[in-house]
Amino acid sequence: MRNDVKLTPIDWARAACDSLMDTYLPEKLPPAGRWHYHQGVFLCGMEMLWQAEGDERYAAYIKRYVDKLVDECGNFDFARDELDAIQVGLLLFRLDDQGDERKYRIAADKLRSLFDTLHRTSEGGFWHKDKYAYNMWLDGLYMGGVFALKYANAYGEIALRDMVLHQEQLMRRYMRDEKTGLLYHAWDESKQMPWADPETGCSPEFWGRSLGWYGLAVAQFLDEIAEGEAGRAELEAVLADFSQSLIKYQDGESGLWYQVVDKGHLADNWLETSCTCLFVYTLARAYKLGLVGDECLDAARRGFEGLVRVVQSDEQGRFILPDICIGTSAGDYENYVTRPTSQNDLHGVGAFIMACVEMESLVDRKE
Repeated sequence: MRNDVKLTPIDWARAACDSLMDTYLPEKLPPAGRWHYHQGVFLCGMEMLWQAEGDERYAAYIKRYVDKLVDECGNFDFARDELDAIQVGLLLFRLDDQGDERKYRIAADKLRSLFDTLHRTSEGGFWHKDKYAYNMWLDGLYMGGVFALKYANAYGEIALRDMVLHQEQLMRRYMRDEKTGLLYHAWDESKQMPWADPETGCSPEFWGRSLGWYGLAVAQFLDEIAEGEAGRAELEAVLADFSQSLIKYQDGESGLWYQVVDKGHLADNWLETSCTCLFVYTLARAYKLGLVGDECLDAARRGFEGLVRVVQSDEQGRFILPDICIGTSAGDYENYVTRPTSQNDLHGVGAFIMACVEMESLVDRKE
């Protein structure tokens, strides 16, 4: 793979998918043999690519991943104490819709039931995980929210919409910083976590990928809530405002965004690719929805071009996305800037594919 050759965004998405397919059987995607959002993010990106161009290899790969984990009775092993486990359920809806096997609906029902058992804050906000008592994390809005809206639309449980909108409103109420327009990674209602501000309960930093999950969630919520329906107008305003806030912190030289988004001036901060992918996706969706103008389109273009510049390849010419922060909990500045990075971590490759699919019709658009 050579990034001096002119490829379309869909070409880049295909290269990313094909390289990982060449490296891993579906059930071996790391962490192997687990129902895990790392695989879910990558495979959701692959599903978007399949929807865009119809290559049935991608649909078969996704189905094999699910079928290796979900048995004929709809049984599968998943974490029952965290929002992260729900994200992979996004793969179930198309499989259920296209086939006669009931196992996909049964599995979806089991994930939906988590919303009835997960712990909540005093105002009904989901704890991100049991081990993080009274903590809401931005990550959780995507991990559970998009699934809940898709489930509501697929199976008629419309009350789930109010639940999802409430989660977003709580995050905005307690985690949004008025000065920057950004949201802190986490909020602890109990104010007991070591990182919690004693007055607000917020974590102290704006972490890139958590903001990316938030933008991805809000953009995809708008795919599930039609024009004129309750909550849509508010979400449109949220996405427009958030997009305008993001572009203020894009690095002018590289087009990328920093690990700690608002502190690019600090020498130990660094440019991170997975958050950049998610921001490019968010900005592209906001533009296509008519919520933002050319300033955000230009930022999305620069971000995409910056990503393509840093793509590498291995000895076999396969796609490699570098500088992806590994999984990260909330913490202070040092926590984020000292996190290890990896290549082709599924967080990043999945987000890259999503960005590519969204940018396909925008990257060559003339001003």
